[in-house]
Amino acid sequence: MRGALPLRSARASGRSIAEPGPLAERIAAALRGRTPVARRYFAANAAAIAGAARAVAERLRAGGRIYAFGRGAYATDAQHVAVEFVHPVLVGKPALPASDLSASFEASLPVLITGRDVAVGFGPPEGDAAVARALAGAHALGAYTIAFPGTDADFASPRASDDEHVHQEIVEIAGHMLYESVHVFLESQHRESDAGAAAFLYPFLGGAQQAPEALLREVAASIAGKAADAEALRERVAAEESDAIAAAALTIARRLAAGGRLLLFGNGGSATDASDWALDCVQPPPGLRAIPALSLAAEAATLTAIANDVGRDFVFSRQLIAHAGPHDVIVALSTSGGSANVIAALEEARKRGNATVALLGYDGGEIRRRSLADHAIVVRSDYVPRVQEAQAAVYHTLRYACEWARAILTKT
Repeated sequence: MRGALPLRSARASGRSIAEPGPLAERIAAALRGRTPVARRYFAANAAAIAGAARAVAERLRAGGRIYAFGRGAYATDAQHVAVEFVHPVLVGKPALPASDLSASFEASLPVLITGRDVAVGFGPPEGDAAVARALAGAHALGAYTIAFPGTDADFASPRASDDEHVHQEIVEIAGHMLYESVHVFLESQHRESDAGAAAFLYPFLGGAQQAPEALLREVAASIAGKAADAEALRERVAAEESDAIAAAALTIARRLAAGGRLLLFGNGGSATDASDWALDCVQPPPGLRAIPALSLAAEAATLTAIANDVGRDFVFSRQLIAHAGPHDVIVALSTSGGSANVIAALEEARKRGNATVALLGYDGGEIRRRSLADHAIVVRSDYVPRVQEAQAAVYHTLRYACEWARAILTKT
């Protein structure tokens, strides 16, 4: 799918070839091209994801822990899993023990894992031999194992796509559904007549407690429904935001040509996405050139030092003061559009004259209302996991769109 979509001649349409119109059409087609892949994957795997969630809940109920790991860009998937379980976005959900071991999983996992635990490995579509070996070792010790992707694990997800970006996006959706469903199975053991904070996610939990297999079927059906929700939101982004994505791509291409870099940041799951995007820039898939990018959310020592000594609202703006050059593009990711430290960084970027791009959720929040970003790309949903999933499709597509924009600008 990547790079293969036709770009209609801008001159034939009467537009300037530096305008976003033709590029926006290509971007919208790329976003929509994910739909048949996602449909096939979730139609085939919803029941298995539900079963894995039940197994993970059983391990956690018995005192187990979750250990996630991957290499390169796939380490950011492990980070995302850890933050989702430890700091759940669902109001009223308990913090659950999950850790990212990516930095040293080959040494750390054999020391930490027990037979009560869960090991989750992430890798590219073709798999990762080191990750597979680590999962096999964990399984031998009695741990429940999950492979994204793999063929030899308690839950072995098949590759979703040969396209590594589409594969990674579908894994993120599957991971969110696994996380949501784990909470459902945990609550099902404690509530006979009230689904509590999970009621809006899984209304079928209200009323009399269901038989285990009936609940499993209901969760699988709900996973399929949520996959359809993710698809609908991605379609809305394609219809409503492709012009904004194209305009951002043209700005980024111009700044890169002038010697600029991308400086990216966000909080929580958005921090992992900022790091993934930066890695996609410096370690591109085949067919793309490497471009300079830094994640300002990746260095724990710097973040905690600034938060401790100056204040958490300045963890990104302080780094911009140190790093930002005149041609750099400042890229913010925020599901709410209202994070104080993201706003402070965009304000600093505006003072310094840097170009700014923001990937936002909800209605764009304060960032959009105050026009703090030159290019605001808004995923209009108030449900954080679906926002993050759509944002992943956006920034992966934008990574390609920067190359398409460079080709357009070269012709002007």
